[in-house]
Amino acid sequence: QVQLVESGGGLVQAGGSLRLSCSASGRTFSSYGMGWFRQAPGKEREFVVAVSWAGSITYYADSLKGRFTISRDNAKNTVYLQMNSLKPEDTAVYYCAAGLSGRSSRNEWEYNYWGQGTQVTVSS
Repeated sequence: QVQLVESGGGLVQAGGSLRLSCSASGRTFSSYGMGWFRQAPGKEREFVVAVSWAGSITYYADSLKGRFTISRDNAKNTVYLQMNSLKPEDTAVYYCAAGLSGRSSRNEWEYNYWGQGTQVTVSS
């Protein structure tokens, strides 16, 4: 069983930055593909970005390329999401997820474990 805990969310003004962290329990973190998803009020959850188990392959939602960056530190069992130039439409609950396949994937069904989410609010 893997437990994921997100942190780093909060309130930020448009144009600002935030770095989200997702800490994982367990000794096999380095074998998991990791992804970030988000869900805005009244909308379905959507894919943000993913990284493969070794960190060598990343996959971004097209609309977020250039503003968001995913990275992972397998020694710390943590994956990060650096978000720059934030916009009000980035307001959402952000979830991290871990997949046993080890791949970077945009598909929710490929992820076996999910965190509880962290709120990001971007004011205009």
